[in-house]
Amino acid sequence: MFSDKANQIFAEVINKYHEVNTVDQPFSNPYDKESQLLEHLLYRKCWIDTVQWHYEDIIRDPNIDPVAALKLKRQIDASNQDRTDMVEYIDSYFLEKYKDVKVNDDATINTESPAWGVDRLSILALKVYHMNEEAEREDASQEHQMACKAKLNVLLEQRVDLSTAINQLLDDIANGRKYMKVYKQMKMYNDDELNPVLRGKK
Repeated sequence: MFSDKANQIFAEVINKYHEVNTVDQPFSNPYDKESQLLEHLLYRKCWIDTVQWHYEDIIRDPNIDPVAALKLKRQIDASNQDRTDMVEYIDSYFLEKYKDVKVNDDATINTESPAWGVDRLSILALKVYHMNEEAEREDASQEHQMACKAKLNVLLEQRVDLSTAINQLLDDIANGRKYMKVYKQMKMYNDDELNPVLRGKK
């Protein structure tokens, strides 16, 4: 099943990141872009999410230097754009894979594309990893550990449900019961022509 593969790769990414556990560590993709394109895309997607997760931790430091915070905000903005681009690359993979499927006359469209479901699954993998850390943190109170364990159980259930839903969506697309359309993300605040502040600086 697709989601099993995705979850395995996401765990691989997160564990690899935490071997060094710094946002500026070098990135290397173990999956070949030509022969293992889907795995390559999933690995890259989760790495972006993992680095950004830790960016978000750092920027919430109440004592962060304002200049450093501004630089980090720019890095978060760039990471968000990379994240969106990767979602579109993954959806393009699925569009190509299912391009010859005969769509049923009564086929329906889903509320989100497969890759946006994958995006949620990747973030969920990070939540599971870090909530498990908190549930097992030895310097935390028993009350804290128990509360985090309860949240972890919910996250694990959510991952099962989301994984099942993604698999079902892909099966529906493969069999013509649903069809997919991809709308390019038209983010306006990054565009020199669409953001009035940036436009005014030109």
